[in-house]
Amino acid sequence: MSHKKLSICYIANIRLPTEKAHGVQIMKTCEAFSTLGHDVELVAPNRKTDITEEVFSYYEITGKFNIRRLPVWDTVRYGRIGFLLESFLFAFAVRRYIGKKTFEMLYSRDELVLMHLHLPYVWESHTGSWNRAARTVARRAKRIVVISQGLKDFYIKKGVPAEKISVAEDGVDIEQFAHPQSKDAARTRLNLPHDADIVMYIGRLDGWKGVVTLLEASKNLPNNSVLVVIGGEPAQVAELSHRYPNVRFLGFRPYKELADNMAAANVLVLPNTGTDEISTRFTSPLKLFAYMTSGIPIVASDLPSIREVLDEQTAYLVPPDDAVALAEGIGRALIDGSARAQEALKHVEEYSWKRRAEHIIAEYFVD
Repeated sequence: MSHKKLSICYIANIRLPTEKAHGVQIMKTCEAFSTLGHDVELVAPNRKTDITEEVFSYYEITGKFNIRRLPVWDTVRYGRIGFLLESFLFAFAVRRYIGKKTFEMLYSRDELVLMHLHLPYVWESHTGSWNRAARTVARRAKRIVVISQGLKDFYIKKGVPAEKISVAEDGVDIEQFAHPQSKDAARTRLNLPHDADIVMYIGRLDGWKGVVTLLEASKNLPNNSVLVVIGGEPAQVAELSHRYPNVRFLGFRPYKELADNMAAANVLVLPNTGTDEISTRFTSPLKLFAYMTSGIPIVASDLPSIREVLDEQTAYLVPPDDAVALAEGIGRALIDGSARAQEALKHVEEYSWKRRAEHIIAEYFVD
């Protein structure tokens, strides 16, 4: 079904570019809206970033849209109080800016900004926020977009009408991952052994990612297997390298290397913990969809959030927070994982950013 062309303002209180995954998600969402023919403007604060590469190049964005940076005093470095102050200042700047415009859709993930706006908007929620700002935004929003069924169930229990909530899992730019380096070329570039089975994790090393379980599992991996970890802050990498000398820590690598980095692996791992509600019910990990494009076997924690996308036909699902079970799952994937990997590759076609954007726009026009 086609819908009229919209003028969309995506409001994002983030650094641009940022090394964090939310930057990818926001930029790809804007690109997808633009690809569908809508006029898109991303409004963000002019916060300092250490990344010098041009933002569209950094995220490999081909469907261009406008980015408007609003001058805001960057107080985020001062902790929670600084973040709240910066959010208020940015919200005030956004109110002034959009007051001079005629956007037909306001869209944002930032409830601390949206709560200060009084025009109809779409709120995209990722973490089950239910503070004062979230309650206000949930009541005022024209629609709420959530990234998992678990999140929708959460908000329904909080009293939000079910018909107001749309589920749109995260996505992936399938074409961007379609032509990676060869395995040998990727291993040469990353200085990894060509004769080993590479078990790889890509992502942050803190919070509910379950990395400690994976690091403990590395002690029980099959012979000739090497765990490679890409991501993490320098201090984390230094500490963990000392504690786990058998693991190859490569540190942070740019987003545009992701497809080529995955190509070096024999198995890709998503070891989310089962002790955090975001992990168990709410998340829709970007790395999961990237992994699925690789044609490489996936081993993941058996959690409701993960089962919304994967099953036993597309991955090896293992009990969360169990290093022995995780090592055993990796061992099975190394032996006979190719069939499931190919099923995952077929299944990921359902999760393009374009399809996601089409669903969001269609739901926006539902009364």
